[in-house]
Amino acid sequence: MRKHRTKITKEKPKKRILKWFLLSTIIIVLLVSSYGIYTFVQVKSALDHSTVDLDRKGDKSELRENNITFSKDPISILLIGVEDYAKDTDSGRADTQIVVTLDPNSKQIHLVTIPRDTRVRIENAGEYSGIHKINAAYTYGDITGYGAVKLQIETVEKLLNIPIDHFVAVNFDGLRDIVNTLGGVTIDVKEGFWEKNIYDNSKIEFKKGKTLLNGEESLAFVRMRKRDVNATYSRDERQRQFLKAVIDQVMSAKTIFKVGQISDILGKNVETDLSAKDIFALQKQYSKLKNPSISTLEIDGADQTVDGGSYFIPQESSLQQVSENLRSILKLEDKSSFTTDADVAN
Repeated sequence: MRKHRTKITKEKPKKRILKWFLLSTIIIVLLVSSYGIYTFVQVKSALDHSTVDLDRKGDKSELRENNITFSKDPISILLIGVEDYAKDTDSGRADTQIVVTLDPNSKQIHLVTIPRDTRVRIENAGEYSGIHKINAAYTYGDITGYGAVKLQIETVEKLLNIPIDHFVAVNFDGLRDIVNTLGGVTIDVKEGFWEKNIYDNSKIEFKKGKTLLNGEESLAFVRMRKRDVNATYSRDERQRQFLKAVIDQVMSAKTIFKVGQISDILGKNVETDLSAKDIFALQKQYSKLKNPSISTLEIDGADQTVDGGSYFIPQESSLQQVSENLRSILKLEDKSSFTTDADVAN
C-alpha cells in the first residue's frame, strides 16, 4: 500500500483504549459463568433478541480451514462498542474494537485494542470502498446493506491477518445496568481523581481507598484519561482492577439469582453471533477459572495528518509482531510474509 509521509504529530496516547472493553467483557463473563437449565432458558431467551447471522460460508471465518471447537481450540472474539445515539443518522459507528482471544488449554486471555482512527483500505463497501478510518467499516456496511458487523469483522481480519471467530457488540447502558444489578463492584482506588458522569455531566469524585461503585461511577472510573493522575494510575491499570472485581462479583453464588434481570439487560443492549450452545460451551471451559491471566498486546504508531484528515498510522513492525503473536495464540500456521490492509509506517 502507498505510504504517506506528511505531517506527524505526537505519539498517539492510549486514546479511547478499552473505552468499551469492560462493558463487553462483563457481558462475556456473565454469559460464561452461567449454569443450570433455568439459566440456559433465560440466556437463550435474551439471545433470541440479540443474535445476528453473519451469513458466513460454513458458519466460520474464511481464514479458518476448519470449524473451531470451544473445548479444545483457542478462539477470537471481536468486541465492538457502538455509538448508536446520533440524531442525524440511522447508522451507528464502531467507536471501539477490541480483539479478545480465549485459550481453553492455557486459560489465558489476550486483548488487542484496534485504534478507531487506524487508516485502512475498506473493501466490499460499494461506492464507499477505499481508504478510510477503520471504524467507518461498520457504518458503510450498514448503509450499503452488506452488514455493519460483517464488514467491521472482515476489515479487522485483514488488518491483523487473523480470523475473527465471533463478536459481541454492546452499548454504555449495558455496563451501567449490569453493575447496578450486581449490587455494585468494590474497587481499591490507588489514587484520587474525578471524572464527569456521561449521563448528566455532574462531577464524580474518587477518593483513595476501597469503595463500592455503582454503574455510573464504574463508567467514569474506567473511562477517565484526561486527568493528570492518568500518567501514574493509568486507564489500563484501572480497567484491569475493575475487570477482576467484576469477575469476583459475577462468580459469587448470588449472581445466579439475578440471571433474569441480567438476561433482560443483555437482550436490550447486546448483539452477538454466539448461540446459547456456544455460550454454555464457553461456560464449561471458563466458569471455574480463578485469577485469570489477562495480557494486553499493543499496536504502536502515531497520529498523522493525511490529505487533511487525522489518522492513526501503525508501525509496520509493531503490527506484524501483534499479528504473529495472535496467530501463535490461535495455533495458526506461520505465514511466509505478513500482509495487512493498513497504511503503515516503517
